[in-house]
Amino acid sequence: MSVANDRPLALSLAALRLSTGAFFLIWAVEKILAPEIARRVFETFYSSSPSDGVLLAIGILQGLVILAFMAGLFRLWTYGALLVMHGVSVLVSAPRLLDPFTPPNHLFWAAVPVLALLAVLFFLRERDTLLVMKRPAAPSTSAP
Repeated sequence: MSVANDRPLALSLAALRLSTGAFFLIWAVEKILAPEIARRVFETFYSSSPSDGVLLAIGILQGLVILAFMAGLFRLWTYGALLVMHGVSVLVSAPRLLDPFTPPNHLFWAAVPVLALLAVLFFLRERDTLLVMKRPAAPSTSAP
């Protein structure tokens, strides 16, 4: 594929990466600013009731991973981390996915195309080149 033909793909991948990052950033920030809401989610889906401090730590860590993802940094790890994190979320909500006509379970189906989109971003991560931060080049070790 020529570089000219790659432009629409690069634009599409950047739009998906940035909008998906913003989507996930809401949940990271929620753990920091509204831990009571995040705790209810953990209690409902993970049979756990983390403290505010644990939720703060999780929110900060997730936020850093999401910001690196949005910047296109460490693609194997950040794209993979979001794919795995969201995959676990979809997995624990499977009972609601299997019962879509009981309100509000149909809303959980929005997670399924997001999971597919994360898989696409992961598999095309090397083609996602627009609006990404470049890592500084390593210093040359060869003698002049």
